[in-house]
Amino acid sequence: MARRSHSLRNRTATLAVGVVLATHLLPVVTATGGGSADGDRVAAGRIARWVVDADATGLGELLADGRVTSVGLVRAYQARIDSYEQAYADQPGVNAVIREDPGALAVAAGLDAERRRGHVRGPLHGIPILLKDNYDTANLPTSNGSLALRHWRTADDAEQVARLREAGAIVVAKTNLHEFASGIETVSSLGGQTRNPYDQARHPGGSSGGTGAGLAAAFGAVGLGSDTCGSVRNPAAHNSLVGLRPSLGLSSRDGIAPLSDTQDVGGPLAKSVRDIALVLDATAGYDPDDPSTTASIGRVPPTYTAALDDTALDDARIGVLTDYLGTSAPERTTTELVRAAVRTMAGRGATVVDLPPQPALMAAVDASWLINDEHERDLDRYLAAPGSRYPRSLARLEPPADRVTLADIVTSGQVTPTVLERLKTRLGRSTGPQDDYHQRLARRAEARELLRALMADNDLDALVYPTVPRPAALIGQREEGGRACALAANTGFPALTVPAGFTPDGLPVGVELLGAPFSEPTLLGLGFDYEQATHHRRPPPSTPPLTSHR
Repeated sequence: MARRSHSLRNRTATLAVGVVLATHLLPVVTATGGGSADGDRVAAGRIARWVVDADATGLGELLADGRVTSVGLVRAYQARIDSYEQAYADQPGVNAVIREDPGALAVAAGLDAERRRGHVRGPLHGIPILLKDNYDTANLPTSNGSLALRHWRTADDAEQVARLREAGAIVVAKTNLHEFASGIETVSSLGGQTRNPYDQARHPGGSSGGTGAGLAAAFGAVGLGSDTCGSVRNPAAHNSLVGLRPSLGLSSRDGIAPLSDTQDVGGPLAKSVRDIALVLDATAGYDPDDPSTTASIGRVPPTYTAALDDTALDDARIGVLTDYLGTSAPERTTTELVRAAVRTMAGRGATVVDLPPQPALMAAVDASWLINDEHERDLDRYLAAPGSRYPRSLARLEPPADRVTLADIVTSGQVTPTVLERLKTRLGRSTGPQDDYHQRLARRAEARELLRALMADNDLDALVYPTVPRPAALIGQREEGGRACALAANTGFPALTVPAGFTPDGLPVGVELLGAPFSEPTLLGLGFDYEQATHHRRPPPSTPPLTSHR
């Protein structure tokens, strides 16, 4: 594992799987009004089970009923990070966390005090969350997973983080990512290799794999990732989670370290469709610091939870995008599970249309990748934000000497080698000849129109296809993200992935629903109906509920 430049809280000795010292959990009970020692152990066991099984909605109900406190929840998640983050028993450890927030318990105590006074901010009041470490946090460094930026500090929170804090969410930790969001295995020079809790010999997906693996391992209740081409949806699928890539312009990107301005969005990962709706309620809408969100004005409902209807599939029209149904041996199991998901949707009343191959659409999508053209321009703009703090020695590596640029980061060499090579190829692309870039922009506009026409001509509410064509790869092997991520990323259309079940060897598979711009209510309704009919999600066996012993 790569060395870390930060210090986590002191770890306990290696613990047996599913066992943690009673001192980790008993403070949880004290926070909820514990009683006898036997009663404390019983209550601690309930909390340990709740944080694994319950979604944020369920935890909110427990908080409202007084059966747990936010302090209790934070301590329970911290105990799980202590137990499962690093090597334990016969497991190498999930390694999803770059940095824990040392102020989480104090924030939780303040929110508990607000609740006792009768002030509840909303359904996320007191809910612990995880943040991908490319989201700005004023109280913690924002590293982008890189040793080069391990000391990078920003003046304020990213807009979505600020809105979640205002809604009462508690940041427990910032999570690992594929460095600079430039890959799908979730390995970085600062955080090392994150592992999939469903099989710790495998990748968690990426680039938001730390958030995905951390939620699957119950290090937090919900989380934020970013998606430039599948970086929310891929880890959601590989970790039996729900993930949303929202419409471009629905939610602010302000304070999210960019990869590509025309493709980047920030979006939630969670255990349930309802939790996704709760996060959208807190984060969606106009932000003057992100001009793209002008498109959201008048298109954000009072609450996305109103769309959660377990009859939403009845009379819906679903188009199966057969271009993305793999037929190779490694892809067949995923294709079979997605076909089973489509049969379930049809059984719930949906009309299913198998779409013939769409060569023109596929060609336009594949020809409109802009990451290499935009990364240097957009990252340099982000790094120049007023109030940013960093080592002056980093800024002096390349001109100009008064600010950090991608060129400084490349020259530092403090980047995981595979990502460093990708960054090198992007130097100068934003300032060089732009004819090819404008051609790719034109192909992107073409792709959007072809996709609109496909949905309109077939009167479709959504397209459906595998989120990722095959299960998570073994670490050391190349992760195959497939082409499907680009359909939403290169057009700006929203896409929701929900669990579609498991392979025979217990690896999660996701099914993706794509809709027209700002059709999130429709997608959430369809996903919720399917979720309620199947309940495919189950927690990973390698990170079970903790039990106390003496």
